[in-house]
Amino acid sequence: MAAFRKYHFCFVFLFIFPTNALDNGLAITPPMGWMAWERFRCNIDCKNDPENCVSEKLFMQTADRMAEDGFQRLDINMSDCWASHNRTLEGDLQPDPDRFPSGIKKLADYIHSKGLKFGLYADYGSHTCERYPGSIDYIQQDMQLFADWGVDYLKMDGCFADPLTFEEGYPSVTRALNESGRHIVFSCSWPAYQVWGGMTPNYQLIAKHCNLWRNYNDIQDSWYSLIRIVEWYGDHQKEMIPFAGPGHWNDPDQLLIGDFSLSYEQSKSQFAIWAILAAPLMMSNDLRNIPPWARDILLNKEVIDVNQDTLGKMGHRVSQNYREFTEVWCRPLFDGSVAVVLFSRRADQPYTIEADFHEVGLSTMMAKAWDLFEHKSLGIFKKSFKAKVNPSGVVMVKLSPIHYEL
Repeated sequence: MAAFRKYHFCFVFLFIFPTNALDNGLAITPPMGWMAWERFRCNIDCKNDPENCVSEKLFMQTADRMAEDGFQRLDINMSDCWASHNRTLEGDLQPDPDRFPSGIKKLADYIHSKGLKFGLYADYGSHTCERYPGSIDYIQQDMQLFADWGVDYLKMDGCFADPLTFEEGYPSVTRALNESGRHIVFSCSWPAYQVWGGMTPNYQLIAKHCNLWRNYNDIQDSWYSLIRIVEWYGDHQKEMIPFAGPGHWNDPDQLLIGDFSLSYEQSKSQFAIWAILAAPLMMSNDLRNIPPWARDILLNKEVIDVNQDTLGKMGHRVSQNYREFTEVWCRPLFDGSVAVVLFSRRADQPYTIEADFHEVGLSTMMAKAWDLFEHKSLGIFKKSFKAKVNPSGVVMVKLSPIHYEL
């Protein structure tokens, strides 16, 4: 149950950018943690639903669970609706006094005391998506306030703003973060709003100013929503892969595992594909009431190791069979092996899927296969790997090449 414990933010300055680019040395591997939005949304009714409303109680209890269950050294991220509708007389953002009576600084301190990082939500526009105060006229002031509060991770949304201004707007946030005196992981929604508006995002520029960024639709608690995101990533992978790597990652949104809709097989599918994509692993569930099987998936060290692989190469969809509803995904790893996912979107029976070694990037004729969910060897394979995959499920393996000396 301690699979997450060894992972943490490394304060290593891997890239040297001009001062107007992001300069925090963070997110060398994809960030991991918990985010409130998909599961709890903008539930502010603490009178009638005190256990599930967006409040300091929810975040403190979640921090307790994360620390006790082995989800340590991760982010715990607030979502929209934490703030008061009014700024202070000095123009500062402030939390809702009824739901966050202790204030954000004390909440951050409590989360830090559990060995966790603290994340906050804001919006570049005039208002957040749920119409709380935005930051567009308070960039410098808000970023300094977040630093003073002890924020470690900032999700900056893009509602109520013009996507045509983002190439100047989001970098202004980056500069303010650089000047705040605190290293804060910066999560942008920059390209997502441009994609929705029919624009072509400048990923090279985005990668200079953000540690991670949302590309596409918000995930909803359904298999259909998840599949749409997976499809979009596969269809647009060529334009995104060159700009993913240590310090800057594509973000397909939160993990649904342990929430309401996904089955056991579907949950494994999301975790496997997110690992292949080198995606941030941000859970959105109720960790106070999560099923044991979902917790086990989320704490699967071998799949996490693929996600956190230090080579930092985003994986891709190798093949897609529209007639058979099957796919193959792969990702090269630091040790010369390849992580491969056989993915079945079928709804009828288990189905055999095959991955050709050459297609997944193995140059050898022979390879050992290790099952990352069953934690066992599947033997030695020649030229290709194949296995029977359950409906809406995956088989995820690590293929290690076998080299024979003459």
